[in-house]
Amino acid sequence: MFQKTPESLRLTLRALARLVGYPDAALRAQMPGLLDALRLEQSLPAARLREIEALCRQLCAMEPYEAEARYVDTFDRGRQTSLHLFEHVHGDSRERGPALVDLLKTYEQAGLAFDAPELPDHLAVVLEFASTQPPAVAREFLGEVAHILNALFTALADRGNPYACVIAAVLEVAGQHVQAVAITPEPGLDDTWAEPQAFDGCSTQGQGRPGQVQPLHFVPASHKTTRASSSSHGATP
Repeated sequence: MFQKTPESLRLTLRALARLVGYPDAALRAQMPGLLDALRLEQSLPAARLREIEALCRQLCAMEPYEAEARYVDTFDRGRQTSLHLFEHVHGDSRERGPALVDLLKTYEQAGLAFDAPELPDHLAVVLEFASTQPPAVAREFLGEVAHILNALFTALADRGNPYACVIAAVLEVAGQHVQAVAITPEPGLDDTWAEPQAFDGCSTQGQGRPGQVQPLHFVPASHKTTRASSSSHGATP
């Protein structure tokens, strides 16, 4: 099945980039304009647009602290729902650094200088970059991270989180199928941030695990005598 490439995705991608941002007073005030931009380009299915409209109404109706707290709980407290795309693939491993460098090179090769408080793999940054490209290029670029976006969509949908509709919209703009995928379970937040035990069984260094009998080491008396006599050499009687 072939899909016609839209003439422009610039406004749609920028609106979606804003919608995954922190819902402070400035963003909530912009929401009517963001919805107008989405309607103008008509790049989204009508049903998806209605879902996004409902999300915007909900955010504007919530108490500010409640909307902001939900955002933090949604996107900043677990890898499965992180907006940093490479975190889904590399986590905190060494591979993430080179991947970020390569992404920065992609931005630079397009003639853009990266200047944002977020890391370059944050979805809002990725969408902002895509909005500067011709539609065909933008769709191809976003298609390369479709598997990550589907995992993010799945994690949000499983939680019944309304932000899932924004991720689904990104996939649809990219010409990708929105589908539930298998996602890897992640440890609980307490396990993720747990400090290792200070004394956790370095028995080769003379210590055992907590609760174990501690080994005793005896030094032959001759060794003590030798050290004592050595220290006395040259001493004044």
